[in-house]
Order: sequence, then structure tokens, then C-alpha cells
Amino acid sequence: MIGFKYPKLMIFALLILAAYILFRNETVAGYFSQLGSLGYLSMFIAGVLFAFGFTSPFAVGMFIVINPQNILFAALIGGFGSMLANVLVFNLIKSSFTEELKELEKTRLVKGIEYEFRLHHKLGHYLLYVFAGLVLASPLPDEISVVMLAGLTHIKESLFILVSFILYTLGIYLLLLI
Repeated sequence: MIGFKYPKLMIFALLILAAYILFRNETVAGYFSQLGSLGYLSMFIAGVLFAFGFTSPFAVGMFIVINPQNILFAALIGGFGSMLANVLVFNLIKSSFTEELKELEKTRLVKGIEYEFRLHHKLGHYLLYVFAGLVLASPLPDEISVVMLAGLTHIKESLFILVSFILYTLGIYLLLLI
């Protein structure tokens, strides 16, 4: 994608468009609705896809067309799949990116942002948690929020797992109500 200033955002937008076009096609929608015959395994698979930015548009389409019998149970299963995928990303970032994120915190840009907002340290962390939580619960790319939580905060993995599960389940439940 040479020539585009934001190639990843462009790819994400194209994937959303592709998912929309695919799931509007009755044949494709019928195929994915047949995945419902796999039972709640299809909700788990859609949940795993929901956790990754570039596959979340397809997961949304799957959630909408599968039409499970028990929406709450389906949301719990999908939330569990998303949470497992997110824990994998969380641990990868925690083990691989920590040093770079600490270096990033020392940059002029980050220090300038901190200065401009002049937020109390705890208030800034709470706002970071709220923003990351909103991104986690939405079909937006979650990698951003996982990087924020894994690298810029000192959140315990057990709390991250609980919050991730709750927010994903809530987001999936709302999608299934559509």
C-alpha cells in the first residue's frame, strides 16, 4: 500500500467493507448460518476472531447471521474465545514489547502529551483503563487497548482476564441482540 499515509487503517476499512459485502450475499450468509449447526463451537470461533482487529469485521458478520438459540450463553462462549485470544496477545506484548514501551514513555512526544493533559497520575490511569475497556468491548481493533494495558499499566493478568471476559461478553451480547 505504497502511497497511503495510513495503510493499516486503509486495510481495516477495506476489510470492514469486504465483510459487509460478503455477509450481504445470501450464499455467504447461508454458509455462515450453517456454522450454527456446529453449536456453540461456532460462537467460540467467532469470539476468537472478534479479538483481532483485522478479523473482527468477519466475526461481527458471523455473530449476526448464526442466530444462536440462547443469546446469553452464546455471548459467554464467544466472550471466552475472545478472552483466550486476548490473553495470548497480552502475554506476547508483556514479554516482547515491555522494553520498547518503557522507552516510548520517555520520548518527548509522550512526555509532551502528559504535560498537555496535566492529569493527576491516578486519574490518567483510570482514563486509560476506561478507554482501553471501551475499545475491548467494541469491534474496533483490540490490539491497541491490549498494548495500552500490557505495556503502559501495571494491570495484573488475572484482572485483565476478568475485565476482558466481561467486556467481550457484553460487546458480543449486544451484537447478538441485533
